[in-house]
Amino acid sequence: MSKIHHTAIVSPKAIIGENVSIAPFAVIYDDVEIGDNSSIGPHSVIYDGARIGKNVIIYQGASIAHVCQDLKFKPEPTICTVGDNTTIHEFVTLHRGSNETKRTLIGSNVLLMAYAHVAHDCVVGDNCILANGVQIGGFGEVDDWAIIGGCTPIHQFCKVGKHCMVGGAFRVVKDVPPFILAGEEPLKYAGLNSIGLRRRGFTPQQIDNIKKAYHIIYDSGLNVSQAKEKIAAEMSGSSEAQEILSFLNRCKRGIIGKLGA
Repeated sequence: MSKIHHTAIVSPKAIIGENVSIAPFAVIYDDVEIGDNSSIGPHSVIYDGARIGKNVIIYQGASIAHVCQDLKFKPEPTICTVGDNTTIHEFVTLHRGSNETKRTLIGSNVLLMAYAHVAHDCVVGDNCILANGVQIGGFGEVDDWAIIGGCTPIHQFCKVGKHCMVGGAFRVVKDVPPFILAGEEPLKYAGLNSIGLRRRGFTPQQIDNIKKAYHIIYDSGLNVSQAKEKIAAEMSGSSEAQEILSFLNRCKRGIIGKLGA
């Protein structure tokens, strides 16, 4: 049975799972779904279009699935999905999708620290960490296992690849390929996220494959198109190289350069 404080305003049309806790002065709109064992903190507002999974913790003052800040938006049903086991800290703001994609997606096992913002039509993968004050513009993408340092703005349409770590307070205005560390201003490739990769079970051979691919991209003197061709020809048996190629093929804003180049 769910526990709903008497000062909370919960629409009878909302779908509330089992054992959900809703704290004082929270507001739950009509078109909302909240999964089992989730917790909604005080003064948080869960707007129409929120689809919240199981075991989700939302702390005080968070705003989930508010209407997007897109001047082209025409009011119509869109959604913001939050996956299972995700934690959303105080004053985080998540906007639902625009008319273009109609959805914003937050994965499972994600940690969103205080004051983070995820704009309309963004996709944040599973197991990501967005530190305090991270701000993602519309249509941004952060792939699985990425970690974004505090107060980092991510420009609209930018992509951050899997298993990346981006340093705090550096602007992301180009795409950040997978498996790497990124820092400095302007943002640069600063080597592999080797510690993170080892912690997640990557073998020495897999890490060597990633290192070889980035040597081709950043140190061979080839442009990105030529580097892609060389990786495809020489590293077809490496799933990590294929992940890098897949990311490069999706890039639209260009990738970050190399530190010291």
